[in-house]
Amino acid sequence: MFVLRARPKNGSPRAGLHRPPVDACGLPHEAIRIMKRIPIWLLFGALSLAACTSRPAADTETIYVSIPPLKSLVEAIVGDDYPIEVLVPAGASPETFEPTPRQYVAVNRARRLFQIGLIDFERNLVARIADPAKVVDLGAASGVELLTGSCSHGHGNPHDGHAHDAHTREAHPHGVDPHLWSSPRALRGMAAAIYAAIHADHPDSVRYTRNHERLQQALAELDARTAERIARSGIRTVFVYHPALSYYARDYGLEQIAVEQEGKEPSARHLAQLIRRARAEAVDRILYQVQFPRSSVEAIAADIGAEAVAFDPLAEDAIGNIDRITALITKP
Repeated sequence: MFVLRARPKNGSPRAGLHRPPVDACGLPHEAIRIMKRIPIWLLFGALSLAACTSRPAADTETIYVSIPPLKSLVEAIVGDDYPIEVLVPAGASPETFEPTPRQYVAVNRARRLFQIGLIDFERNLVARIADPAKVVDLGAASGVELLTGSCSHGHGNPHDGHAHDAHTREAHPHGVDPHLWSSPRALRGMAAAIYAAIHADHPDSVRYTRNHERLQQALAELDARTAERIARSGIRTVFVYHPALSYYARDYGLEQIAVEQEGKEPSARHLAQLIRRARAEAVDRILYQVQFPRSSVEAIAADIGAEAVAFDPLAEDAIGNIDRITALITKP
């Protein structure tokens, strides 16, 4: 701040400008007095507004996916053209996950949200999104024939103690099993649905079309590779703690036997029948998700004389992960 004063009689041109007193930080005392008269809430409001308005434009270009495997599908098509964020962090279970307030805000700003559409937190999230058109429910859009299930995705009838395969599960309040990403064939349908949404935003992008074609080729090769390995192994039954391989089992002619009953620890009767069957079929491993404690399955595996083997159905690399799961299932 400068104040123009009358030129002194000596005629010095520099003497006509007077710099008012400042504090140690260089702020004029007059400015400080004005700031002190501004209510503190107004200052904080101005700072908040500045923070919001300075948010980078890229925030609205972010693509969100609900679970890690979907990120690899989206990334295979768009490359690094868009930031891709995952809602469920590594190691967390989608069944118990709840988005943070920050994530609710970010998804509302985002360009797109790709989700399975069959998991509880996804349903709750969509209900709070201002623009539902940005959401793509892959369970519906992929064309995959969905399997009946429950929100806990359990197998079997808790009253009769028998395990059932993926085709004969009871229908429960939420209706369908959401684990589509466990099967290469379902991944192909989901990849096509993701591409359709991206193509609608970028109809002239030849590169996205070529990327999608390459992704479909990789998934077709994964499908053929998986079918060949399962057939060669002679495996017909897969014992798992939590039924996360329902679509994989259906597509490759396997019976998935789950230890859980409706998402709960098995009853004594159900457990006794599982142990008898596992021994009769010489089962040597029970798969369990890394999202579950090892202690949940160790005792059961010990009773059977089997090994408790961890796997992660939610690993980000969808193609590589299915190869790893197949290796666990078909291991001699």
